[in-house]
Amino acid sequence: MNGNYEGKLLPCSIFVYIIVINNDNIINVAPAMKQQIFIKRAGIFGMVCLLILSFTSCLKNNDDYVPIPVSLISAINASPNAGPVDFYLDQNRGNYYPVESGESLDYIRAYTGKRNASFYISMTQQKIKTDTITLKADNMYSLFLSNVASSPDYLLITDSIAQPEAGKATIRFVNLSPDVTSADLAILGGEVIATDKSYRTYSSFIPVQGDTDYTFEIRQGGTANVLSTLSNIRIKIGSIYTIWIQGLAATNDETKLSSHIQNNVYYY
Repeated sequence: MNGNYEGKLLPCSIFVYIIVINNDNIINVAPAMKQQIFIKRAGIFGMVCLLILSFTSCLKNNDDYVPIPVSLISAINASPNAGPVDFYLDQNRGNYYPVESGESLDYIRAYTGKRNASFYISMTQQKIKTDTITLKADNMYSLFLSNVASSPDYLLITDSIAQPEAGKATIRFVNLSPDVTSADLAILGGEVIATDKSYRTYSSFIPVQGDTDYTFEIRQGGTANVLSTLSNIRIKIGSIYTIWIQGLAATNDETKLSSHIQNNVYYY
């Protein structure tokens, strides 16, 4: 595999106002930088302007600028036993550092159209799964690698990222456990956020109070039976999160059920 990176910034990208999109990985910027950035005109046009500006890159030819259509994609390793992985679009690697099981790659810029999306065991040519996906200009996507490594599946979601209301954050829930036929996401001592999600289905982004510590319970659908717990999670105002379960409820080895959280976007 070659060392080209899909998410390189193109010449003449517009930088107006910075929004951090997670900071676990180093994507779209020089390796010395420690966070990926998104672009937004300061407090004027909201998310629509954010998308327009963040997707606009150009090549300079004297005074002529040619826009290049791009999308954004995040890759999530939700396979319990795939180990660290590398994510590729066609021949271009999207990650600088291996993506561990239960972790995610921040949104990276990706050229549009039909793309071969592949996960490899990190630093090898051993392919876990590949499939063709279609990326459209100015859209954001999340691609999940799920199920055990011997029977991998994909789930591609078109993300509708909207800024939370004042004082709020938003959370969605994704069921990526193949033997959990129905799952609910609930707050300990509080409301049920999402209900009856079968394998490879997901909720919309649901508003919750921000700057609050929560314990989340993933329950067997329609019951009080707790399958997995995320304890003492600080949910910040202006943030957008994804919570998912992965692995198998029926096992107790490396493929056992677990729950995880991703901070998709943070608005200042």
